[in-house]
This record gives sequence, structure tokens and C-alpha cells, in this order.
Amino acid sequence: MIMEIVLNGNVYFGSVKGKTPHGRGKYTWSDGTVYDGQWEEGKITGGGRMTWPSGACYEGDFSGGYLDGFGTMNKPDGSTYVGSWRMNKPHGLGRKRYSNSDIYDGAWKEGAYYGSGKYAWCNGNIYIGNWKDGLMCGRGVMKWVNGDLFDGYWSNGYRQGSGVYRFADGSYYFGMWTKGLKDGQGTFYSVGNRSQSLRRLGKKKTRISPNSSFKSERFKDMKRVISRSLSEKITINGLFKDSGRISSKSVSLEEECSIGDSARELSTLDNTDILSHSSDEGVSQIDDDNTLVCEREYIQGVLIKELTNNNVGSSHKREQQRKFHMNEVKKKPSADIFKGHSSYYLMLNLQAGIRYTVGKITPVPVREVRQSDFGERARIKMYFPRKGSQLTPPHSSIDFHWKDFCPMVFRNLREMFKLDAADYMMSICGDNGLRELSSPGKSGSLFYLSHDDKFFIKTLRASELKVLLKMLPSYYNHVSAHDATLITKFYGLHEIRLRVGKKVQFVVMGNMFYTELRIHRRYDLKGSYQGRSTNKDDIKDGTTLKDLDLAYDFHMDKSLRDALFKQIYLDCAFLESQQIIDYSLLLGLHFRAPEHLKALLEPPDAFHRPQKTHDDDGSTSHVDLSIPPKGLLLVTHEPSSVNTAPGPHSRGSTLKASSLGDKEADVLLPGTGRLRVQLGVNMPAQANHKVSQMISSSSEAELYEVYEVVLYLGIIDILQEYNTKKKIEHAYKSVRHDPMSISVADPKFYSKRFYKFLERVFPADT
Repeated sequence: MIMEIVLNGNVYFGSVKGKTPHGRGKYTWSDGTVYDGQWEEGKITGGGRMTWPSGACYEGDFSGGYLDGFGTMNKPDGSTYVGSWRMNKPHGLGRKRYSNSDIYDGAWKEGAYYGSGKYAWCNGNIYIGNWKDGLMCGRGVMKWVNGDLFDGYWSNGYRQGSGVYRFADGSYYFGMWTKGLKDGQGTFYSVGNRSQSLRRLGKKKTRISPNSSFKSERFKDMKRVISRSLSEKITINGLFKDSGRISSKSVSLEEECSIGDSARELSTLDNTDILSHSSDEGVSQIDDDNTLVCEREYIQGVLIKELTNNNVGSSHKREQQRKFHMNEVKKKPSADIFKGHSSYYLMLNLQAGIRYTVGKITPVPVREVRQSDFGERARIKMYFPRKGSQLTPPHSSIDFHWKDFCPMVFRNLREMFKLDAADYMMSICGDNGLRELSSPGKSGSLFYLSHDDKFFIKTLRASELKVLLKMLPSYYNHVSAHDATLITKFYGLHEIRLRVGKKVQFVVMGNMFYTELRIHRRYDLKGSYQGRSTNKDDIKDGTTLKDLDLAYDFHMDKSLRDALFKQIYLDCAFLESQQIIDYSLLLGLHFRAPEHLKALLEPPDAFHRPQKTHDDDGSTSHVDLSIPPKGLLLVTHEPSSVNTAPGPHSRGSTLKASSLGDKEADVLLPGTGRLRVQLGVNMPAQANHKVSQMISSSSEAELYEVYEVVLYLGIIDILQEYNTKKKIEHAYKSVRHDPMSISVADPKFYSKRFYKFLERVFPADT
């Protein structure tokens, strides 16, 4: 039946079912908005065309009142989007041409670039690679119109991690980047002989293009991981014209493809196809003895060390150093777990178990824990056959038995630490999987890291599992009473048993070094000296050093230090009461460039020499480092200026600083950002490094280098009980070494020594 309906000044003409639009029809709103297309029981569903008074026009698929399916949106500013839609937003594969002629061609998720895609700027620059939430994130290739090219890893629109930068003149730089700046060790190869050959080190080569990479399974639509406000459904009542509208306002490049400060780097890529490059982590190697090779080291874009092949020596030695560096660039401190990896099925089992138990326990109403919630018998046991069962879904791993210990306790701990269950599962159980750290712990434990770096997963010995279960009630009470505790945060305790009988226990912990800042130095401090040094030949970037390797003491605001030691005292008292020893303070240092110019053993006079820095455009500039600029400032806390959402390592409320009149403090890092100061997190300090200098043949003066640093710290390894075995070890080592210097000791002595040692590391200013 065809009829005309007039409602509140709106007019519908077309097919109806009863008095409800159904079939083909045209709806005109009083403000001039028009829809002409298919209807289904009063909702816009099927193919159709909608125009707005602004001149915007959409033609394509609708579903339930939403733009949903495939369609084309033209806006009055001249921009056009052709591709998939979901819930009024681009979602899936699509192509958008902006009013300034920029073009993005690739995958979308809820209106933002997400997955594999190609962005071509109108000035000729091109990026082909991975995106996340509208920003370049993951592996990608960027080519500038001047001929420069970067092939490597990105995060939040910045170069982040390992990569290769090829200059237009043919020179190459292999190295590491942090937030768009060179940061760490790298190798520079000059243009050399034009006949030089390039050998790819990747296992296979893939030409990244909009037509090939988008067909890959890994670029299919992903599960929604962030909450976004969605437009209300389009209906034929009075709310229709306001809630279902697609705004015709122009969306700028800055809004949909914001890359922060790195935009200036992207303002200069040739509008040609990107050369095929390795889909693995390969880098190019130049085989030419005439090529100038420079081993370089940067701190946040500042060149602090350079060693050319003239200094290195023979061609053979150069080649060995070159190969060594290639391995260092290629080798990450952690490795992805892929099919065929020894831990692959273990990872899948762990993810399946956590998804099941967290999903099962989360809907249960929050309640106070009971005595019955603790202990080895407080557990969820489940069998996960590969084909699935009435209680478990099918999975792609092997059959396994699963235990989740004290699920209600750990659920309450996650709530206490303000950790969202969905975020927790997405971090550990998401499609990106886990990474395995390259070297196991001293105890032989294996460590896994979530891909977003928020969580550590450690395998436990049976004795450690028993200690944790035994101390869990006291641990729960301690962290409940002290939300700023420095002790490791535990989020889950699990066991996997395969059908062959092998058992593996896991504990999930927060990563204390989860931060956007680069951790330049990390230390494991126990307060003992016997065996507490690191072989210099074993020290690499990312190596955790020990007590005797620490060449700094740290001075901080009085209120910050007082709060720190008050909590250390409380935490040590708790560990002592539980008969725990062998714990340590994990300390991470972020140096503010260019204050950290001597941290890598530069000659003493290097601090007073102008340094050359080499920019990505090939130019060379001189920086006078004799008067270092201020690297960080303590400022009054402004919640609106910092991210106040708690992270997996956040501890307690914002700290107060005496230098600010006992007001809550943020640390301002010029050129980086503003961070909330918490106990053990983002704590600013001055690091003093004592340097002895001969002033005559018979005397020497003590000089200090002062660096500004941001500290991250916490107490780890708290699962070693002072049992009979440790008592025997203490007696044996006391005969061979000074009892005061050995690590193993009774809990009371260990706690006291640990505390006094830290008082020397963080001395009080007089």
C-alpha cells in the first residue's frame, strides 16, 4: 500500500505496513533532510540515499536506522568516503579522500584507521603499514618526498623501537627510536660505493599494498576494545532528525590522523610505490669495505657517542662489530610467541583459562572475601578439551586441565587496584598474544609480557606457589590497608596440566616499568655485596644491573623521600612477619637528555665539548652542552593536564612535595609531557655520580656529575621463605664469606640491612 504520512511537520510518502513505513519510501524532515530508500517496519533498512541541508549526501546500505554496510559519503567540503560502515561510522575496508587531496586507503574501526592501510599526503609523502586508533602503530614504511625512507616500528604516530632509516643519498642508519627520536645504540653506513649490494636479512619479502595486505586474516575486523559513544538509532519519531544524523562538518587531518609532534617529520614521502621490504624484522646490510661505518649512541635524539671504522680497526673487526650490531638491532629483549614456538600452546591454554575464569567470576556481585576464599582448596577446576564441552568453548590448542586459585580473592584484588576486567582480558588474551622474555630468571622461571607491556606472567616453582597461597591472606590485608604499597601487585594465580601430566604454575603481575618513558638503566638491589655485580662483558642494553654496579645516589624532594621510606618500612615489616627473604628493590632510571652524556663512559672532557648531532634530513648541527638545560620540573598537580587513570603499576594517590608548599605534584618533562607523581612512579630526583679526578701526583679530588632522572621502583621477588634449606645455605656461606655481605640471611637481619642500604642510595638532604 502506498500512502502519505505527515507527523510533526515531517512527511513520508511510500509503501507502508499498517501505518508504518515498510518497503520503498521517501521521508522528508522539516529541516530539509531527505531519505529515499528501503524501510523495514518503521526503520531505515536496506539500500537508500540520504541528503542533509548542509549538502552532505550518503548513498548505500542502512540497517536498523544506521549507516551500516557499504556506501559512499560525500561532504560539502569535497571529501569523500567509499567503503564499509557500521553504526554510522567507517568500519572495515574503505577509502577516504580529504578536501586537501590527502587519501587514506585501508582498514577502519569505529571511524578511525585501524589495521593495515596506506596514507598518501597531498605533498607526496606516503605511509604504508599498520594503524591503531587513527595513529601509525606497528610495522610500517614511511617515504618522504625528498627520498628519505624509514622502515620499522611505530607507536602512537611516532617511530618507536627498531628500524632502518635510508637517506636520499643512499646512506643508512640502523637503530632504535623512542617517541620519534633516536634513542639507544645504532649503526650509520655512509653512501660508500654506488655499486654496493644490499642483502636482506628477513626470512621473506612482502610487497605491502592496499590490495594484498588487506586480504590477510590478521587484518579482519577485531573485537571492539574501546568504548565510544554511538549515535542513537534512526526512527521515524521526533528524535529522528537529531540523533541519526551524520555530521557534515569537515573532519580535518589533525582530527583523524593526528601524529602529534611527528607531523613535522611527515611534512617532507615521494608519491611512488614503496619498495618491497621484509615482512619480518629484517634489516639491510651493506657489503662494501669502502663504506664508512659509524657506531653511534643517542639519548633522546642527542648524539653522545660515535665510533667510526677508522677507530674500529681492521676490516674483519669492523665486520664482526657490524654483525654483532645487526643481531642487537634484530634481537628484542622479548620475542613474539608464534605457532611452532615452544610456548605457543602453553600461551593459548593460559589465554583460554583466563578468559573462562575471569568471564565467569566478573558477573558475580562484589562481596567481602571470606576465610574459605583462601587456600589451595579455593579454586576453580576445569577440563578444556580441544573440541569443547558443555561448559567450555572449542579452542585451537591441545587438551588441558585448568586450575584458578583463589578466584574471588584475585577478583577483589583487581577491583582494589582499579583494574577493569575487560581491559585485563584484552591485554593478556587479545589477538596480539604474549611475548616471551629472551632470558629466564635465575631460578629458571620463564617470563611472559603482554603486548601492551602492562602485565608480566611468571612461571612458579611448586614451593613458590605454596608460599604465595600461605601468605595471600596477609598480603590481601596489607595491600588493602596500604594502597601505595611498593610490593609487587598480583592479579591471578593459575595452573595448567597437560594430559601427559606436566604441570605449569603461573602468577600474573603488574609491570613496574609500564611507562611511555624509556628506562635507560635498571637495577636489582638487595643490600648485599657478595656476588652482587655484573660481568662487564654481559652488560647490554636492557641488562638489569646489581648493587655493586650502582654508581649513583639519588636526592629528591623531602616529602617525596619521607613518603617513600615510610612505605618501604611498612613493606619490609610485612615481609619480615611472613619470614620472607631474598627480595629486592627493582629500580628503573629515565635520564633526561642531554644531562646523561657521561652515563656511557664518555671521556671527562666530553661534557664541556660541543657535540655534533645528525638529523634525519642529513644535516649536521652543533649543540653546546656546557650548560645543560633543565630536564624536568616539579609543578603543582593539575588533574586536567595529566592522565589520572590508574595503570597496572600506579600506587596510591598523587604525592605532595614540600618544595611546592606541601601541594600535590606533577613532574613536567619539557618536550615530553606532564606526569602525575606517585609512590614509585614518575618520581623526579637528582642522580649524583661521583667521579675522582687527580689534581696532583699525590692527591685527588672528588667531583660529582649531576643528572636529572625520573625513577620507577618497587619491591619484587617476595616468594622466598626462610626455610630449612635457606638456613643451611646461610650457615655454609657464612663460613666462606662475611655473614654481613651474603644475600641469604634471617628475615629480621635481611629487612634491616635492606632498609639501611636504601637509606644510603636515597640519602636525606641536610
